[in-house]
Amino acid sequence: MIATDLDGTLLDDEGRVSARTVRTLGRVRARGVAVVAVTARPPRVFDEWRELGGVVDAAICSNGGLTYVPGERRVESVRALDAGVAAVVVKALRAVVPSAAFAVETGFTVLAEPGYGWVDSVGHRRQRVGSFEEVLVRADQIVKLLMHDAAGRADEMVAAVRAAGVDGVEVSHSGGSGLVEMCAAGVSKATALERWCAGRGVGPQGVVAFGDAPNDVPMLSWAGRSFAMADAHAEAVAAASGRAGSNNADGVARVVEALVG
Repeated sequence: MIATDLDGTLLDDEGRVSARTVRTLGRVRARGVAVVAVTARPPRVFDEWRELGGVVDAAICSNGGLTYVPGERRVESVRALDAGVAAVVVKALRAVVPSAAFAVETGFTVLAEPGYGWVDSVGHRRQRVGSFEEVLVRADQIVKLLMHDAAGRADEMVAAVRAAGVDGVEVSHSGGSGLVEMCAAGVSKATALERWCAGRGVGPQGVVAFGDAPNDVPMLSWAGRSFAMADAHAEAVAAASGRAGSNNADGVARVVEALVG
């Protein structure tokens, strides 16, 4: 099977999937190769990226917090973060990054406290509420805890969060300026992909993975073969077993064509 990140990997910098990529993935699926999108994005992006729904068998969304079947518009599984844990983590992180503001992704909308300024480039659906306490009351589930500092650098913010020693969350970033993403402990692209594959009798040696960002590192390390994109983050490059071309030049499709023929 093929597991691929979306932004910076399968999609070009304009958020488009090329005709060549659509054609290549359609051909390998016809030969019995499953294709899974593995992304930090929520399921609602597939309402805008409609062409993707026709070329993937499933989508692991929100860095592993939620698994979705785009063709059926159906949530298959959720691994949520406990609201009590989120409250403790936010309290600890306010002392570490006092200029940051917080929000939660439910899988269907973002609930944000005052001052949270991140705007999703696709599928933006944010509701502001009066406080983070109200965020937790109104959220029916939390698939990601989000921390944003407009003046921050994501790499440095992740390092600060990890140095703070907060428990109960997996910390990563996907390249967003000043944006840190946290899932429940033990939830990542790799663990969600492993669970999806295990239910279909596929082990890591049967998986080829593609990615470009730090949140792709667990998946790239787990897969039997993995490729970091031409402009990938250094952590992704170190985790992958190979390199692919640019996302703007059909990098994923070219590797898949070479592997499958």
